[in-house]
Amino acid sequence: MTVRPARPQFDAPARTIREVDYGFFGPGSPTWKVWTAPTALIGFQRAVVLEHFDPDLTAAVADVNGIYADPKGRLDHTFAYFLIAAVADSRMATEASERLMKVHAQATGIEPVTGRRYSANNPASQLWIHVTGWHSVLKCYETYGPGPLTPAEERRYWAECVIAAELQTCKPSDVPTSRAEVREYFAAVRPGLCVTERARRAMHYLLHTPRDRGLRLWAGSHLVAPAAVATLPEWMRVLGGFDQPATLDRAYRPVTALAARLAAAPDRLTALAGSAIGPTTGRLLREHFAAGTPANPQVVTPEAGRERWGRGAAPHVANHA
Repeated sequence: MTVRPARPQFDAPARTIREVDYGFFGPGSPTWKVWTAPTALIGFQRAVVLEHFDPDLTAAVADVNGIYADPKGRLDHTFAYFLIAAVADSRMATEASERLMKVHAQATGIEPVTGRRYSANNPASQLWIHVTGWHSVLKCYETYGPGPLTPAEERRYWAECVIAAELQTCKPSDVPTSRAEVREYFAAVRPGLCVTERARRAMHYLLHTPRDRGLRLWAGSHLVAPAAVATLPEWMRVLGGFDQPATLDRAYRPVTALAARLAAAPDRLTALAGSAIGPTTGRLLREHFAAGTPANPQVVTPEAGRERWGRGAAPHVANHA
């Protein structure tokens, strides 16, 4: 029997983004640079579409029904989590991770094609979400933003991707540590990927959200979709049923790159993100760009964050501001 919770929802912790420390990466990190660029909005749409190649995640999304009942809210909270993991302090990131896992714990049921039980917290599914998210945002940064990272920055980016994975249920040892390992990961999981009727419905809904879901979401999804699709390999485009002409790919690249440059100013980006994705994402970006020096201007590890701020921390430590 499928458990269908009443629209479980992740909400960002009610505090500002960087109060206690610099989080897990800090100023100057490629993670901060890539995840707070305008191109991250394109990478995010790419990632949430790719999520549905995993049949268990498709079942979880369809059973919960959140993207259809409240698409803007679901997208807003999903991007907010990625952003918190990337640039928030260790307290906010730890709290967000624990809240999200609690929400995912309710999303269990039976995957209808295989008849297997699924769980949104399954490590393999969480790894797919994590890798496609970090890869998609970097891919769009390279395609429409400043271009490739330096070799040193890229090595650091993938090392930071492994660190961020500690906030989820996937094993850090399974996370790719380089572009070559990302390719190997995609090749290894490809035989298990599939597209069902429900998956295609969700993919097309996220790429071309209906107008009755709101004019801004409708316009934003339709404008961004060709840019996101243009960065995907042919087999994904064909399998997902959203392939587009190569001429559209070529025409969209310079236009999107110009739009990304124009949106690069913090005030423009926060306004764009708040309008296109949602108020939580806009608030977090605004706080990121405005944040001063935290109480402890250091980078910490997820393990240290859990020890100090997690549910298992000693009360006098966890409650210390």
